[in-house]
Parts: sequence; structure tokens; C-alpha cells
Amino acid sequence: MPSETSQTLDRGLQVLGVLASTPGGLTVTELAHRLGVNRTVVYRLVTTLEGHALVRRDSKARLHIGLGVLQLASGVQPVLRDQALPVLRRLAEDTGCTAHLTVADGEEALALAVVEPSWTDFHVAYRVGARHPLQQGAAGKAILLGRRRERVPFALTSGELQSGARGLAAPVLGVDGLEASVGIVTIGGSIDESVLGPQVVSAAGAIAARLA
Repeated sequence: MPSETSQTLDRGLQVLGVLASTPGGLTVTELAHRLGVNRTVVYRLVTTLEGHALVRRDSKARLHIGLGVLQLASGVQPVLRDQALPVLRRLAEDTGCTAHLTVADGEEALALAVVEPSWTDFHVAYRVGARHPLQQGAAGKAILLGRRRERVPFALTSGELQSGARGLAAPVLGVDGLEASVGIVTIGGSIDESVLGPQVVSAAGAIAARLA
């Protein structure tokens, strides 16, 4: 590790990363084994993180991500939303579909920003804050494409979250720590993926560039 970095901070961040990816939690011993670090060192790290509500223990002494992480995350969401809105607005106007930025929140997809087209007679109303499993809907499936580093550029779905609704979404790639997708949703008719697919992929890339 370069001398200008903090080994203690690095290990603390590793603790948070491992716990975030382990929904069932870990004991101190299991966590130490995962990190390849002495149990006493891990115990001190965990105790410090508990003091900031970033780690919590359940009744079986298993460690989990703490609610303090939510407070930190809430400060990031407005930044993501502000950076995404101009791109989503352009995408909605160009396609005539409701455009959205969706982020992973555990194993759920959370709609963080939504823009409806201004010129269409009918369009899908998609609520900011709406949640659904990552395995359902184009937005969640696109996030999984990015998580698995699959080479499929976008996900296309029909009627999975709402009868008659069709969605197309692409993962936002290349932003460290962010699992997100950009998508469009419409109702009635079909989605021409050969035309709209590249537009959505381009919008996802534009948002990634604004966040870089």
C-alpha cells in the first residue's frame, strides 16, 4: 500500500464493503477470515464503526451495515439527481417516453429521478421513490447486467411491473461505487430497440461522464 494512504481507513472501508455484500451478516471471526486480518484488529475496527452507527450487531452478534450509512447515502442522492436530470430531460423529449435514473438499494431498484415528456398525450407516470426487485423490470435487470459485467448493452422488458408497460434500460458504467441504470418506459405499442436502445445507452454514458 502506498505510504500516503491510511491502512486503518482502508481496512475500515473494506469492512463496510464486505458487510454490504453479505445480507446475512458475519461474525467478527468470519469477517477477519474474509479480510485476511487478525481478529483483534477487526474487533477494533468494528467497535469504531459501531460508534458512528456504520456497523450494527444483531441479537446473534452478527455484524451488519448500520443505519448511519443511510445518512451518508442521502447526501449523495441529490448530487446524482441533479447531474442526471438534464440528460433524462433530453432523453424523454427525444423518445416521447418517461425517462428515469434508478439505483440499487440492496436487492431492490429505487427510482431516484424521473422525467416525463412534455409533448405526448399519454405517457407512463413513474413515481420517484418507487421500488421493485432487481430481478423485475428493465431498470433492475440493467443494474444486474452492470453488476455481472455482462456485455449485453441493455435490458428490454414487457409487462413485468405494470400491465401493458414496456421498458428499456442500460447500466451506468464506470462510476466507482455506483450501481445504477438509465431507462425509458412507455405504454401501448412496442419499443424499437434498434433505435431507442442506442439512445438509452448513450444517455447512460452521458450521466456516467457527468459523475466522473
